[in-house]
Amino acid sequence: MIAVIKSAIERPVAVIAVMALIVMFGFVAARTIPIQMSPDIEKPILQVRVNWAGATPEDVDREVVNRLEDELSNLSSVEEISSTSRTGSARVTLTYAVGTDMDKALTLLLTKLSGITNLPDEAKAPQVRTSNSDDSPIARLALTALPDTQVDVENLGSFLDTEIVSRLERVPGVAEVGYFGGGSQQMTIRIDPDKLVRYRLSISEVVAALRQSSAVISAGSVDQGKRTYAVRTQADLFTLQTAGTAVIRNDMTADGQLVPILLQDIADLSIEMQKRTSFRRLNGENALILNALREQGTNVVQTMQRLQEVIETLNRDTLAKRGLVLNLVYDETKYIESALNLVQQNIWVGGLLALSVLILFLRTAAPTLIIAAAIPISVIGTFVAIAALGLSINVISLAGLAFAVGMVVDASIVSQENIFRLRQSGMDAARSAFHGARQVWAPILGSALTTVLVFIPVIMLDLPVGQLFRDIGIAISVAVLISVLVSATVIPSISAALLKGDADRYSHPFRIAGLDPLARLVHRAMVSYATFAVKRRLIGLGLVVLMISSAGFAVYRFMPQIDYLPDGNANFVFGRIIVPPGYSIDETLRIAEKMEQSAEPLWQGQTEADGPPAISRFFFVAYAGGAFAGAAAEDPARVGELKRVLSRPVFSEPGANAFVRQASLFGRSVGGSRSIRIDITGSDLEIIAPVAWRLNGQLSRAFPRSEGNQVRIIPNLSSGTAQIRISPDPVALSAAGLTARQFAEAVDVLNDGLPVLQIPFDGSLIDIVLSGQDAGDYALSDLGGLPVIGQGGEIYRVDQLARVEIISAPQEIRRIGGQQALSIQLRPHEGLPLEAAIAEIEGTILPALFAEIDDQLIQIKVKGAASELARTWTAMQLNVMTAIGVIFLLMVVLLRSFILPAIILLVIPVASAGGIGGLAILNLFLRQPLDMLTMLGFVILTGIVVNNAILMIEQTVLHIKEDKLAAADAIIEATRNRIRPIFMSTLTSLFGLIPLVVFPGAGSELYRGIGTVVFGGLALSMVATLLIVPPLLSLARGSLAASARQGSQLLDFSGQS
Repeated sequence: MIAVIKSAIERPVAVIAVMALIVMFGFVAARTIPIQMSPDIEKPILQVRVNWAGATPEDVDREVVNRLEDELSNLSSVEEISSTSRTGSARVTLTYAVGTDMDKALTLLLTKLSGITNLPDEAKAPQVRTSNSDDSPIARLALTALPDTQVDVENLGSFLDTEIVSRLERVPGVAEVGYFGGGSQQMTIRIDPDKLVRYRLSISEVVAALRQSSAVISAGSVDQGKRTYAVRTQADLFTLQTAGTAVIRNDMTADGQLVPILLQDIADLSIEMQKRTSFRRLNGENALILNALREQGTNVVQTMQRLQEVIETLNRDTLAKRGLVLNLVYDETKYIESALNLVQQNIWVGGLLALSVLILFLRTAAPTLIIAAAIPISVIGTFVAIAALGLSINVISLAGLAFAVGMVVDASIVSQENIFRLRQSGMDAARSAFHGARQVWAPILGSALTTVLVFIPVIMLDLPVGQLFRDIGIAISVAVLISVLVSATVIPSISAALLKGDADRYSHPFRIAGLDPLARLVHRAMVSYATFAVKRRLIGLGLVVLMISSAGFAVYRFMPQIDYLPDGNANFVFGRIIVPPGYSIDETLRIAEKMEQSAEPLWQGQTEADGPPAISRFFFVAYAGGAFAGAAAEDPARVGELKRVLSRPVFSEPGANAFVRQASLFGRSVGGSRSIRIDITGSDLEIIAPVAWRLNGQLSRAFPRSEGNQVRIIPNLSSGTAQIRISPDPVALSAAGLTARQFAEAVDVLNDGLPVLQIPFDGSLIDIVLSGQDAGDYALSDLGGLPVIGQGGEIYRVDQLARVEIISAPQEIRRIGGQQALSIQLRPHEGLPLEAAIAEIEGTILPALFAEIDDQLIQIKVKGAASELARTWTAMQLNVMTAIGVIFLLMVVLLRSFILPAIILLVIPVASAGGIGGLAILNLFLRQPLDMLTMLGFVILTGIVVNNAILMIEQTVLHIKEDKLAAADAIIEATRNRIRPIFMSTLTSLFGLIPLVVFPGAGSELYRGIGTVVFGGLALSMVATLLIVPPLLSLARGSLAASARQGSQLLDFSGQS
């Protein structure tokens, strides 16, 4: 390295050219890096979805889920299989072990699914999603009618699918566009029961004939002369005319002639709209709601720009002439841009504040500008590594660069300060640049390695939080390593060129009244303390023990309870309405409209000074069994006040509940990143339901809703879904010549209509639905009288062939590991840390519950954010200890001593106390929990607070070896020489952190806690290093002398020529 320093001084143009290349490559790399809100968190989850129209949850669970779970349970690396069975759909979620090759897992899953052939005929083919439903949309859109138009958006299902959704999904970076509403067309075949009797036809015969009468098959080709003719067999029901001529059966007349019975002979055919299944409104107007999901690894900002261009094109060219407009309800990039702009502002302001501190210390422009060169080179050069590693530009990685602003100047400060000190002593510019850089480059490298190595255990953490830490760890590590290169090349090279001339002008800088006397007072006080502590070693040791024990007590006493991850402060609140099971869609709509009426004055601008803020957008989607809604505020800072606006009207409804929260940056589920889920599993729902009720009551009392807590059972058990069960009598069916399946099909056709097959129609696939003439219009009392035609043409009433009864059935069936499961979701109020809630649950509530449970087959597990918090906290503790061990062993290698590294590490507990103190002070003005991102601040502290101690010890050994000073004198002299650079480097870092701690805004909650911990820890360690290290070094004189005799690895490196 000595040769590199010498070459850099001799070839300043080459150095400038190389650094310019690094900056240039950084700018080029920055243009190619994806931009998003937060790092991609890979979830080792695959989900299988199966749709079975009209099937009850019990049927779905028995006929679909059980078969899927049996086949998929032996897949390798699967840690848990859970399932949800709802009316008409099944979801089986496979959670894999962390680190599993998900591409291979997907291939194995698809192979398994391809071999499953025993699913019901009416069920759709299984579909696989590579994540669960927690994916957060980058955009929410609403299709509405233009003012003064009479367009019914409800009839636009096919148009929406073919003209809008397909166009949006072709936007590069958009993975999927889902939508709610927009009924599609269907071909309805209304059977006349009297005609069925006349022709002695059963409904089953009609169903079978229809399914066999439509086929389009390629039958190879025929070569004839110069041409090849494709052969295609086509028998289709693509129009009303062709469908009407479908032959149901051939009857033979008395004279032996065949007479076909056509579909049009027994039924009326028409093209109709499907039955409405949901209601959607945007700011009071009927709407179709869409959401767009992005592909992993794409640039969200660019994707959103392309999406907006397509929206503008659609509105101008396609929708306007139909009287429609596509509104952008929610745009994630607005928050991203605000957050990224705030971080960039923090970087600029922090850099300027750091330079202001340097000017106060150096008092001349040249050295300050030389050090300032390290910031853009290190920060911009980091983008090359970010691009090479496939990472993204996000709030987390940019926050890492903001933290690095203060760190990257540390190395340059140490190098430049040493060069400047030698220049002030009278040494010429070239020699002071060479010797100044030579003396300190190795300690700088050692200090940088401690900062970098401390991140390695964190970067390798195979947990969701570890994936967040990875970005900030890599950003800081790369920037710090580049700064080491800058301190050994750019700083001496530019110093040799700019610090020429008379040395006297650097020896007498201008004075600052008030500040200079204070600085001299502090300097004298620190040197006097070091002198006293070195000469009075026992007293010095007592003072050190007092400081360290006080710091340890402060950490133990004032350590706040921990949280998992911050939710963020996005300008969007999302609410879910839970209605009593069995509620019709009209009743659910009525409840959703009460929420809409509460919000309406706010989007119309009728706000009060002391009331909630104005709403820019409000929408809801209501469907049978529930509803969800979302709103954004005109003033993003006050969006949290809308939670009460949306939830209050629902609470007034008996049996209804609302769960409203601000959109989470790390999950779309109702609980977000602060949701505790308690899973109760057992062999039967009747066994676990009473336990769930009991636990729900205990949780509701311990965490009352009046304080802002949210507790709910999943699925809702307040009452079962009303269900009419028709149980056939086997003897009666046999007498009628019917099978149970034929009877069930007949009831389905006559009551609600049975989809028999799909056909292409007007550019899309539509269902052919076989129904009775009055299907969908029967009252409850009419079901027993529905006519069923027997094999011989006789007419039977349903209640002649089966028992009709009204029962209570589950609206949803959940399984975990094959066992019936109920879950209770708890979201504590914002002021209650997750750790406190978990301690109450595991320490008080669950033990009391276990004491009351007799059935040993019931299992209760705390999951969700609670389990993630426990896993992460355990891993974090282990990784911090590993990081400290890595630092210790590195120092042992460099200093060739076990005693000296131990002295260095004793600064860490004092710095930790400073971090806790910083959090405590911040919480006096603004709530800042100790979440897992904030915990990263303590990891960063571990790597950087030891740097000053390393430099002090290195300077002491240097004085003993080169200046032949006694150990006591060397300690005092090292303290005298290091006070100025310690204060200079630490204060630049502190001032660089101020914007991260003080400036509020989008995304600031992600890094404010980290900045506060680092700020408090650095501030206290700055003084603690000067108070702790000299007394302890005076007790380790033998180690200092041995290190000087042997030559520490740092001195060996520095002294090479």
